[in-house]
Amino acid sequence: MSDAALPPLAISMGEPAGIGPDLILRLYAERNARDLPPFVVYGNIGFLAARARRLGLEVPFVAADPTSAAEHFASAMPVVHIDGLVPDKPGDTSPLSAKVVIEAISRAVEDTLTGACRGIVTAPIHKGALYGAGFRYPGHTEFLAALCARGGVTPHPVMMMAWDELRVVTATVHVPLKDVPSLLTPDLLLTTGRIVAHDLRTRFGIDSPRLAFAGLNPHAGEGGTMGKEDLDIIGPAVAQLAFENIRAEGPISADTLFYPPHWRKYDAVIAMYHDQALIPIKTVAFEEAVNVTLGLPLVRTSPDHGTAFDLAGTGEGSTASFMAAIRLAHLLTGGVNRMRQAAQ
Repeated sequence: MSDAALPPLAISMGEPAGIGPDLILRLYAERNARDLPPFVVYGNIGFLAARARRLGLEVPFVAADPTSAAEHFASAMPVVHIDGLVPDKPGDTSPLSAKVVIEAISRAVEDTLTGACRGIVTAPIHKGALYGAGFRYPGHTEFLAALCARGGVTPHPVMMMAWDELRVVTATVHVPLKDVPSLLTPDLLLTTGRIVAHDLRTRFGIDSPRLAFAGLNPHAGEGGTMGKEDLDIIGPAVAQLAFENIRAEGPISADTLFYPPHWRKYDAVIAMYHDQALIPIKTVAFEEAVNVTLGLPLVRTSPDHGTAFDLAGTGEGSTASFMAAIRLAHLLTGGVNRMRQAAQ
């Protein structure tokens, strides 16, 4: 199927006080130079128009649905309009906009699950600004998983950061470091490994993915002398995955695993905690890494940065990660790898 025949990508506008809307508008204004695939933005047209004026961008808008987005994309930004009061106040969150932000995500997910859109790219949100509107999730990813629940079953989301051939997954995510050892279980690592292997095959087209599991303790526990978790939890999980014909190795000492000649032997590295995974990839690709959620019945990507309140409304800040997120969502949902990488 040609790119022109594919459904559009869905993009949720994210926190209005942050940089997400700016990046969406700037990339749309450069759509021809970037060779962008058609997308439809879920958000408030009045707010987006005000932010475009603030940025000095001549961006026309049209209220649309996913079925008509592609025909409008060349001449106007198609927007699934969400009613509500959304102030254009960069850096200043407002409780007025929270319901619009939440509904934008919900409707983008719904349209992606039905096939009207082929994948979703989410702009960053600010959870604190949403709590007053009933948002009760630890993060964006958990909310997406809840929206994808069917038959009383909520999928297990897995966070992957991807750049080039470096893909890192964190078994535990936004938890205190002191809690990590108690949260690591063979079942958690088995579930994570199975999901990563499955999505690398079905989404990334890697027939026989190779997984590396980082050790939790220094030197992967050094035979149990510096902690038993590597022997008692990680090792047995890796052995079970290998028994299931998943090419898994570990635990491998994390201080050497991320040396490029080592990680390049694997299709993904599964780390035990947040910083163990994110420090290496942010060191080499701070502006170009992409957050990919595995384990969901849809493709979801997101730029690897937050709301950047200090840059919102200024026209500054790199579009590289958001561009990479669109590019990866495009490729993972059947698009042709032809998008040009213009200067950031």
